Amino acid sequence: MAIIAEAKHLKAYYITQSYGIERTVKAVDDISLEIKEKEILGIAGESGCGKSTLLKALLGTIDPPLKIVDGTMQYEFEESYNVLSMSKDEIKQIRWTKVSYIPQGSMHVLNPVRKIRDTFHDFIATHQNLNKSETTQLSQDYLQKLGLSGQVMNAYPHQLSGGMRQRATIALATILSPKLVFADEPTTALDVLVQRGVVQLLKEIQQREGSTLVLVSHDMGVHANLADRIAILYAGKLVEEADTRSIFKNPLHPYTQYLIESLPRLDDKTERSSIPGRPPALDNPPEGCRFHPRCPHAMDICTKEVPPLVDMGGGHKTACFLVSEEKT
Repeated sequence: MAIIAEAKHLKAYYITQSYGIERTVKAVDDISLEIKEKEILGIAGESGCGKSTLLKALLGTIDPPLKIVDGTMQYEFEESYNVLSMSKDEIKQIRWTKVSYIPQGSMHVLNPVRKIRDTFHDFIATHQNLNKSETTQLSQDYLQKLGLSGQVMNAYPHQLSGGMRQRATIALATILSPKLVFADEPTTALDVLVQRGVVQLLKEIQQREGSTLVLVSHDMGVHANLADRIAILYAGKLVEEADTRSIFKNPLHPYTQYLIESLPRLDDKTERSSIPGRPPALDNPPEGCRFHPRCPHAMDICTKEVPPLVDMGGGHKTACFLVSEEKT
């Protein structure tokens, strides 16, 4: 399967200065990741682990105090794009038509004082030479393909439910048939039934358009239902990566094991185990493996050296001395 995007040794830090003191938050610290054509890649981890910052770096939306300290990010469409060396105007030219973005909150996209049809018109007319009646017809046809009522077009955002607003946002982000779509927590703040509808909509669009979807979510249940592969982040580091079945059937990293153990199960009323301790502050992360202060299997080497991401076979990669030393 062809690679549509690739990050190599990406370091994205938040660097601030206050009262002459510089503070560096290592939100994304030396991450390499391949994104394959026509797949759904899930990016998972606790809140504050660097998921959204990684998404910003993959998108090339780097605004102060965020700074790319090292690494590369490449898109491979009809031609190659070195994302981190592109100007904002150059990124705008491929945004929405080749690379799109579904934000965490639908109200960040939808203008509260304009009807949905006006937002769709402004969006489409920026990229295609169409008048308002043409953009309205195009939008209505696309919404109907997604199983959404055309009446949505005549509503203001506040007149729609949270789930319907999110569906409209997803439609807005995908109407121009981008090849690569990034979604940041698209099911957050929605109830379980609405989440299911949004997940089904994302999968339907991805399959019909043959696009690639990168999904950021802390919810492992969403990844189980949607993702082909999952990358697990902890404290700015990539600690495990594999196809979804392997992640859930045979999680190798202790952190991944805790994430999966914490999921509720039908007819299982036993208390779920939680991860001991709390995530480290990323302005002063622990030496060695960043998970070692919380890990019940931590060894002396874990406190001194950073474990490399090792392929354990079949593309199942993990960064854990416990597992990689067993292999050797």
